[in-house]
Amino acid sequence: MGWKAIHRWLGLVLGTLAMVLGLSGALLAFDPLQQAWQAPATADDLPVAALVQRVQQTIPRIEEVRRLPSGVVVVYSLEGDQARAVRVDPADGTILGPYQASALPRWVKNLHRTLLAGDTGRWGAALTALAMLVLSGSGLALLLRRMGGWRRLGARVRGTLAQRVHVVSGRIVLAVLLLTSVTALYMSSTTLGLVSLDAAPEPEVASAVTGQGERAAADIALLRQVTLKDLRALSFPDASDPEDTWKLTTHGGTTWLDRTSGEPLATQPAATAQRLYDLALMLHAGEGAWWFWAVVLGLVGASVPLFWVSGVLIWWRARQDRPHLTNNSALAQADMLIFVASEGGSTWGFAQALHDALVRAGHRVHSAPLEQFASGPRARQIFVLAATYGEGQAPAHASGALARIAALKAGAAPVTVLGFGDRQFPAYCAFANDLDALLRERGWPALLPLERIHQQSAQQFARWGEALANALGEALTLDYRPRLPATTALTLVSRQDYAGIDGQNAAILRFAWPAQSAWDRLRGRGLARFAAGDLIAIVPPGSPVPRYYSLASGREDGFVEICVRHLAGGLCSTFLLGLKPGEHAQAFIRENPGFALPAGRRPVLLIGAGTGVAPLAGFIRRNDRRVPMHLWFGARDPARDYYFQPEIERWQGEGRVASVRTAFSRVPDGGGYVQDALRRDAERVRTLVAQGSLVRVCGSRPMAHGVAEALDDILGPLHLSVAQLKARDRYAEDVF
Repeated sequence: MGWKAIHRWLGLVLGTLAMVLGLSGALLAFDPLQQAWQAPATADDLPVAALVQRVQQTIPRIEEVRRLPSGVVVVYSLEGDQARAVRVDPADGTILGPYQASALPRWVKNLHRTLLAGDTGRWGAALTALAMLVLSGSGLALLLRRMGGWRRLGARVRGTLAQRVHVVSGRIVLAVLLLTSVTALYMSSTTLGLVSLDAAPEPEVASAVTGQGERAAADIALLRQVTLKDLRALSFPDASDPEDTWKLTTHGGTTWLDRTSGEPLATQPAATAQRLYDLALMLHAGEGAWWFWAVVLGLVGASVPLFWVSGVLIWWRARQDRPHLTNNSALAQADMLIFVASEGGSTWGFAQALHDALVRAGHRVHSAPLEQFASGPRARQIFVLAATYGEGQAPAHASGALARIAALKAGAAPVTVLGFGDRQFPAYCAFANDLDALLRERGWPALLPLERIHQQSAQQFARWGEALANALGEALTLDYRPRLPATTALTLVSRQDYAGIDGQNAAILRFAWPAQSAWDRLRGRGLARFAAGDLIAIVPPGSPVPRYYSLASGREDGFVEICVRHLAGGLCSTFLLGLKPGEHAQAFIRENPGFALPAGRRPVLLIGAGTGVAPLAGFIRRNDRRVPMHLWFGARDPARDYYFQPEIERWQGEGRVASVRTAFSRVPDGGGYVQDALRRDAERVRTLVAQGSLVRVCGSRPMAHGVAEALDDILGPLHLSVAQLKARDRYAEDVF
């Protein structure tokens, strides 16, 4: 069972108990804070002897003086036959009031420690703390996988509101939850008798019976030396027992003093277990800690329900999106095997399309997760559909798949690998690459060479299906219909049209930001949070296949803006360019995290051509901090396809873009293509890259290839290349 499954099922099963402990812990965290505020200010260097003198003037028959971690001084005494406890002011010994927690705090503390079920509840609370420890640890492991390692832990979080809430709050408080879980387990172990706080039995000591009177506290040297800051408790000798002693407990240990002479009779250092308990109590409950820590603990405890609710919503949505395979034959009976590695579940949609196509062709098909990889006795073909997660890792559930396959003896059935990934990441389809290399190394044959699908392209998948049909010699049609998220109706509010060249007219389309409730956003309904460089998927009427466009705006702009150029026979571009203000388009957001700009002041080289300038314009539009951005833009004719020209000129005047270089390929002396403009600025480009610049490239695939070649030549004297910049997360492409 992988971390993801452990995290999911522990959260679902024990979530209610975790919420109870979290909320009750949040309330209790403020109790020591309240006590500290109520405690009178006093000098920590006040000698214990002086404290005793003062309280003896107001309280007779004292049995014990105790200083709580909050700083409150409590005196226990006898009044007649009745024991009482009062709070006192160490400054003058004045009684401040009785020391007794009210009914509600006592009830909350009992709920937190025993779940209102006595000793049985203590075991339940301990097991819940253990579950919280595993939940926190697995959550941290999953968080690191999602963000791509420690270096990316602070990166921008994408996804639905529930996902963002779960991840953002998680990376803030997970460390504290781990700490409180560990400390809770330790304190529970002492309460349940699993760990003893006593290093050794108390020594047998007795005061000498001399007939002399009891020595006053002011005359005992040790009590004059020990200050209030170090005091834990001071027990007075029993008046009815002449052999009884003073018992002084400090943070360092316990000392027994002769009641007559005041001399130490025995000393016992504090046990290591006790010291650990004191530390655990401070870290877990905030007792004796700086007030800020109590606030942190309270907020973390209150966040547990937020974790649980957001986690349940994430699980429920994943459950709804999970494909349901039909006609899934047993491994021993199947002639076609499909194994899937998918982090978010989307790869299963492609597996289902392949599964159904093979069944229609008359095959018995077995589909299963990759961790169950095996070759059945009747297997003729094996297919592996593998997505890559994070920095080239396998999806969480398939993390041990490579080791499993390496231990298997190669079979006769060919194994064909189909990878899914995103070219924006340096480790594009890295797990699929590693998997395919391992299979060939182990001697498994292949029907088709490794194919890699970019951004879950249905068109690429269909082309691979045609190659598969030819290789099998069968009529095979892969009818992949993506499971689309819920779409949102966007209303067109304005458009800026461009004549274009060769009939390729274009327009900048601006849509209104739709009104959405927080509850809808939490459930992943409506338009997700987005930024410039993300993708918006437009679902044209009459088609189940969305078309993706790079966003030229972010949520902060208050509108949705894209740049669309007409493509001959293009269903979606024809639809969009035919829209009039007031008309609607159905859309959803798709993240493009690899293309996003990280926070910081490093210069940025923005390189785009044609409609590829859209996300670059969005970066410039939101450059409120005036990070040095330098734009190289290529088009055909400045009069026909210089998109965002007025805005770019205005932004340059505002300092949002430091420099602009253009190249136009269809006009005399236009400068050629954008890569030609880069070569003319070679020295300047080298200087900027040497300063640590980031590079973002957007446009057609041939344009991106030409830019990469030009930059490789330009950066040669620096012993740098585009591949090296990608490996250092400094170079990203958005190509179409």
